[in-house]
Amino acid sequence: MFLLGSSALLLALMLALCNLVVGAVALRQISTGRRGRISPEGLSNGARRAGILGFVAVSAAVFALLWAIFANDFAFSYVLNESSRALPAAYKFAALWSGQEGSLLLWAWLLSGFSLIVRVRHTASVRLTAYASTILAGVEVFFLLLLNFEALPFARVAGAVAADGFGMNPLLQYPEMVIHPPLLYLGYVGFSVPFAFALGALIMRASVDAWLPITRRWAVVAWLFLTAGVVLGMHWAYAVLGWGGYWGWDPVENASLLPWLTGTAFLHATIMQQKRGMMKVWNIWLIFTTFLLCIFGTLLTRSGIVSSVHAFGASSIGTWFWSFLAIVLLVCAATYAVRRDHLATEHKIESLVSRESSFLFNLLVLLAACVAVFFGTMLPVFSQFAVGNKITVEAPFYNRVVVPIGLVLLLLTGTAPLLSGRSTSARRMRKNFAAPTMVGALTAVVLVACGIHPWANQGDLYALLCFSISAFVLAAIVGEAVRGALLVQQQTGGNLAASMLHSARGNTRRYGAFIVHFGMVLMFIGFAGSAFDRSIERELGVGQSMDLGPYRLAVAKEMQSTNNNYIAGDILIDVDRNGRQQFQLTPEARLYPNSQNLQTVVANHSTPLWDLYVVYEGQDQDSGLAVIKAFLNPLVLWIWIGVGFVLVGTLVALTPSHGAVLAGGTGIAAEELLLVETAACSR
Repeated sequence: MFLLGSSALLLALMLALCNLVVGAVALRQISTGRRGRISPEGLSNGARRAGILGFVAVSAAVFALLWAIFANDFAFSYVLNESSRALPAAYKFAALWSGQEGSLLLWAWLLSGFSLIVRVRHTASVRLTAYASTILAGVEVFFLLLLNFEALPFARVAGAVAADGFGMNPLLQYPEMVIHPPLLYLGYVGFSVPFAFALGALIMRASVDAWLPITRRWAVVAWLFLTAGVVLGMHWAYAVLGWGGYWGWDPVENASLLPWLTGTAFLHATIMQQKRGMMKVWNIWLIFTTFLLCIFGTLLTRSGIVSSVHAFGASSIGTWFWSFLAIVLLVCAATYAVRRDHLATEHKIESLVSRESSFLFNLLVLLAACVAVFFGTMLPVFSQFAVGNKITVEAPFYNRVVVPIGLVLLLLTGTAPLLSGRSTSARRMRKNFAAPTMVGALTAVVLVACGIHPWANQGDLYALLCFSISAFVLAAIVGEAVRGALLVQQQTGGNLAASMLHSARGNTRRYGAFIVHFGMVLMFIGFAGSAFDRSIERELGVGQSMDLGPYRLAVAKEMQSTNNNYIAGDILIDVDRNGRQQFQLTPEARLYPNSQNLQTVVANHSTPLWDLYVVYEGQDQDSGLAVIKAFLNPLVLWIWIGVGFVLVGTLVALTPSHGAVLAGGTGIAAEELLLVETAACSR
């Protein structure tokens, strides 16, 4: 496997270099009109074949590393550190990306796979695809250089071969970790493709119609994967780390949030470019920035410049990433400087009270959140450089800065659909905003009556604002969806449900956005519940109990079990409410002998109102009693439900609109339906 893996990576590097150099020569000949001994077409075909073979070579390296892991070949340093004989098969597979070298190999493999799709799938614009393919080859060269000369997945152990490995980090031995990193990497790597198309289009001065639809489609797919990866990471932190929360503003968590924010901004800005020819410069720099932040997130996880429970540890690999970031930024800036005249806008914002201005405010708010999170994350690095002392900020800083920004963003989510294009009259403002505003105000009154007092503390204030704005946005979304369906119903004579379905099929992007925004509102409602979290910690023996909210938690039994992978201590807890047993929870503490690591396994009972979240932190050395910590976390379930809506809505938006919408036997062409939907928006 050593020979196969090492040779495959070296061959992949050579093929990527061939793809890069030969592709660049072909594009140079095409742009200058000079033909060499080999035609530009011949060179382009050769570069394309090299890229396709590169995917085969990287796949062979992935196969070789997986074979070594499953064969327990501890002669490889990577296998020794990331696997063991007792490791279950699913986690052996996940060991491919649990360590630094393997995760970079996965990065390179996914990148070569996406590049393969580009080279095989996109034939509408041959020249633009050639540019994108060549740029992707340059990115591939960087990662393959790392794998061949710095982060070696097939490095051998010096000295005698160990009989067993150290095993995977216990924190990673959780079912979601089998899919969370690949999804996150699919998001990170996926943004390489829209970056390549955007940069290639700017270099060749391609028309918007040639590059923006391709770029936007790829960006939506990458955003979908990145969203799923980030949320699975949140759920992993909630279910495994045992601190009672799902987002701790950890540097690596923040690193995954940054490209999500700019990617979201890009997806909104493309709508304005496609419809009104606006925000071209915004779009180019948003996709450039998103790609750079994806690379930055990969750097932050691996360089050791900030400490994190998610990071791989200190490494000299950071110099490689900083150099690559500098090169990419220089290429982007130089290309923009030379080609910026190609990005002249066709229209300008005519009124501050318009859909165009709301999109611009949306972008500014998203970027403000990105800047705030980036500054807080990198403050230790900046302060170390400036004053020689690391200054860090904790969760309260982010909550003070980012929470208000998030509330403004939530408000804009509901405001934009209610505004007309170009300008919104006062009469339309009153008509469109009346019902949602009343719903939001009524929600605030009810919540105050139920005991939320915004004048008492900041947590209540933010919660009240979040719930009220969420009600406003939900009313706006539902109202817009129904209003559009009513207009279609007038044209077709069908019932309302059929009209809404047919309307959605005829404009999947718009209705997909409705579903996504609906899901985001549910997530914000779940976030707002954190203002009312409660917790308690006690040392308890068998038969002893403690109270939390409406529940009484009593220790019924202490148990112990063992298997080849770990030794477990379990606590069986009876949970009573009003004197009647409701259910039982079994939190667990595990010791992994190979690595001598301890891990807690959370027990969680989730309902739409709250989660009862219990952690067994081991036994107190002095008293010998079990240390039990319990949390009552309101509304957390709505975060995961909201994510489901976001993912479904994104898939709907990716679905092609139906060519003809039929209702009540009457056919409506897609173009006519678009006019009907436009009428619903502009009223």
